[in-house]
Amino acid sequence: METATIWSKYNVQMYFFILKKVHNQDATNDILQNTFLKIHQNIHQLKQQDKAKSWAFQIVRNEIHDYFNKSNKTIQDLNPSPVDQPESYSDFCCFDRFLENLPEEYKSVMTMVYIKGMKQKDAASELGISLANVKARIRRAKSVLIKKFNECCKYELNLEGKLVGESDCSLCN
Repeated sequence: METATIWSKYNVQMYFFILKKVHNQDATNDILQNTFLKIHQNIHQLKQQDKAKSWAFQIVRNEIHDYFNKSNKTIQDLNPSPVDQPESYSDFCCFDRFLENLPEEYKSVMTMVYIKGMKQKDAASELGISLANVKARIRRAKSVLIKKFNECCKYELNLEGKLVGESDCSLCN
């Protein structure tokens, strides 16, 4: 198996897995980059091809652990200056535009859970809806996003229902 194969199959899953854990887009991009560097450097150690996903996600978990260990050792500025959020997920073609165009009930839940890193239970409480409703909205929003990525950016769905491939978007390329 090659690094490019692992990238095309799992990069989106890894990105959102990391984002949910670290709640910081810049850190997520750094961790994802470090992860794929380690995957590329150590691909020869992968003995069973069918274990590639679990092997790669173990590297992700180790990188997240390293990130938190490193951030706990650094001195935090007590009066940090506000940092502007990046305008787009440059690695994920059209993501910001698709998120912004979601119906408000989906956009608010997706932003709270995946961008701000809130727990689904807390998002439900803040919105005054049930946890089941939050989960349903997330599922529906993901379905809409997958459809948009498929139509606009020409990503395809693999057998597991995950987006794979390279972007072929006329707006972004």
